[in-house]
Amino acid sequence: MERKREQWKSQFGFLMAAVGSAIGLGNIWRFSYMAYEHGGGAFLIPYVIALLTAGIPLLILECGLGPERIGSAPLAYYKISKKWEWLGWWAVVFVMFGIELYYTVIIAWCLNFFKYSFYLGWGDDPNAFFFKEFLSLSDGPSSIGGIRTPIFISLVIVWLINWVISYRGVRRGIELANKIFMPLLLVLTAVMVFWSLTLPGAFVGIKAYLKPDFAKLSEPKVWIDAYSQIFFTLSLGFGIMIAYASYLPAKTNITRNAVLTGFINSGYSLFAGFAVFSVLGFMATSQGVPISEVVAKSIGLAFVAYPKAVSLMPGGNLFGAIFFLCLVVAGISSSISIIEAFAAAVVDKFGWKRKSVINVVCVLGFLGSIIFTTQAGLFWLDIADHFLTHYGLVVVGILECIIVAWLFKLDVLRTHINKISTIRLGLWWTVLIKYLVPLVLGVILIGDLIEEFRTPYEGYSWTSIIVIGVDWVLLTLVAAFWLSMRPWQTEEHKTAGRGEEHL
Repeated sequence: MERKREQWKSQFGFLMAAVGSAIGLGNIWRFSYMAYEHGGGAFLIPYVIALLTAGIPLLILECGLGPERIGSAPLAYYKISKKWEWLGWWAVVFVMFGIELYYTVIIAWCLNFFKYSFYLGWGDDPNAFFFKEFLSLSDGPSSIGGIRTPIFISLVIVWLINWVISYRGVRRGIELANKIFMPLLLVLTAVMVFWSLTLPGAFVGIKAYLKPDFAKLSEPKVWIDAYSQIFFTLSLGFGIMIAYASYLPAKTNITRNAVLTGFINSGYSLFAGFAVFSVLGFMATSQGVPISEVVAKSIGLAFVAYPKAVSLMPGGNLFGAIFFLCLVVAGISSSISIIEAFAAAVVDKFGWKRKSVINVVCVLGFLGSIIFTTQAGLFWLDIADHFLTHYGLVVVGILECIIVAWLFKLDVLRTHINKISTIRLGLWWTVLIKYLVPLVLGVILIGDLIEEFRTPYEGYSWTSIIVIGVDWVLLTLVAAFWLSMRPWQTEEHKTAGRGEEHL
């Protein structure tokens, strides 16, 4: 069964969608917290190096693989070798039915806090409000407790937005939404940055953000975290960029789009960091404490430290609303890309109607998310996120490099990309993809495994870790193998790659 593959209306539309996928919640709070934890400016040096040596090269690979193989992740890997189709399925399955499930719940939290901002609904103690009242946290992962109604209602809204945008298709849904979301996000962030710079003590925070503690650069963890952040923030290993790029016309400037996506994404993180650190400086000054004592945990930056700062500053309710609206917009633009990566894979293989696939995926996604709205939701989120991102994504990234660089003719892909791109790839790109990127990801993986066996993650019981973390990873792997063994119902897998057509 042959069908016409949908395409982006313009390269600008693709760029906005790619940037929308890359820019997510982690750009605002995960990046800023890592910079905060690793001595501010000291973290920016390995971060930029990681972007240039791993982020952009791997982004070029994924943006080149999609249009060259003309397909989503499973189809692209199938066209390289039938036996590797499962890897593409694994990426889109554990991202859609793992990461997306709790990611939408975090967006729901942000939607609630957007509402609370207008009347400072978190009261005088944001820490107690968030953990005890809002989440109503149970004793542990095994104590599921009840569903938190405010989170559940917001989750319904988030999934409805996801469904509406995804249902409308690539051009009229995803492309149009990102053409609105990305400029809006930039304007809101700019307002937040310039407002925060006027706060008393703001430059205490900016100094901490930009002044590098070069002694930190000798710590391996700083470098590992920098490479991890780049890998996660660019949506690498998600199967998203392969699917998005497969909707590009035959002659598209691949390297320019990939480089722009990488720099816009990281540039946004750096820019948003000024707002975060200005507020941290304001808090440190207001409370008379060192800036190093303002935030205790990553999640506390967004839902404890910021609400506390908002309560202290003049006009803070509006500032808080802008901050949480930024998180909602950034989160939605990323979550719709995850849905599309999975839907594209299903449509490519089984030829089912796209709208029907979107309907089913969104309903199943919503139902799967409900476990994270319970009183044990934060524990489940923490464990699932740790195992899916630290093991699922990293293993996919390593195998992606091995398959494309070692088992596939990487020169075919490089030649194809160079024919249609302004920034030409040389031997440096091949070396980075073949050696450096898998080496760095391997070091991250081994380091995590050593730490895992040394002590249970965050002190959770081994039962919780195995049932929630390990089993989730394994179940998605089993699902990937099962899907890869289903017969193809379309003709897509029989077409050659564009690079091979010219050999």
